[in-house]
Amino acid sequence: MKTTALFSVQDYSFSIGRAQILQDLNFDVTAGEYLSIIGPNGAGKTTLLKCLVGIYSEGDGKITLNGKPLEAFSRKELAIQISYVPQAETGPVAFTAGEFVLMGRYPHLSPFSSIKENDREEAIEAMRVTGTLEFVDRHLETLSGGERQKVFIAAALAQGAQTLLLDEPTTFLDPRHADDIMSTLSRLNEESGVTIISVTHDINIAALECDRVLALKDGKVAFWGSPGEIMDRKVLKNIFERNFIMADHPVTGKPYVVPGRA
Repeated sequence: MKTTALFSVQDYSFSIGRAQILQDLNFDVTAGEYLSIIGPNGAGKTTLLKCLVGIYSEGDGKITLNGKPLEAFSRKELAIQISYVPQAETGPVAFTAGEFVLMGRYPHLSPFSSIKENDREEAIEAMRVTGTLEFVDRHLETLSGGERQKVFIAAALAQGAQTLLLDEPTTFLDPRHADDIMSTLSRLNEESGVTIISVTHDINIAALECDRVLALKDGKVAFWGSPGEIMDRKVLKNIFERNFIMADHPVTGKPYVVPGRA
């Protein structure tokens, strides 16, 4: 049973300069849960992830991790508990996939310690789990976008954290690679108990893959609940200000959004 409170966000607001990005957010994330964050462009989704991982701080309200205020953790302590995969990078990265994944072990090293055998074993295991071991000696710039994204996820897993935050993990990927990423995330969640919080623009991913859905609009919570509850025309229209065509999935029977203009 997924009952242990992990994140608790209480009356939380965040601004950059005079621009208020997040306003009065309240929600909890359960350990072992798979949460999708959706919403229109500019709704504050990426900002929320950065607040949860401690990149952005000094917001108003409270964010706790396992009951402890987020600001009470050191950067190293947070890195041991939370891994963050930002939006896909497309520029050159001067490392092999194996070297990059091994860098994920940095939270477990002291400033003057060297890489140990167990660190290499953890990195190799992360690559095995994500199906990237075949790329271990290849430079990242030689990999496709989907292959590189899986390597980034492997590096996040190599940190050893049980919570994985991802920002648009399937952006710019073709259907096959996008499906590979989603299958990997589902397997990590279901088989290894990794808590996943993922920003996505794909409403169907939120409806078909996740335990709960958080929708933001104008920096506020527009919806918080189950995938079944969000797949409602009125709810979606309120969030995205457009009509949707809905159908029942031919395999699962769950409602999903059909491409086309309503």
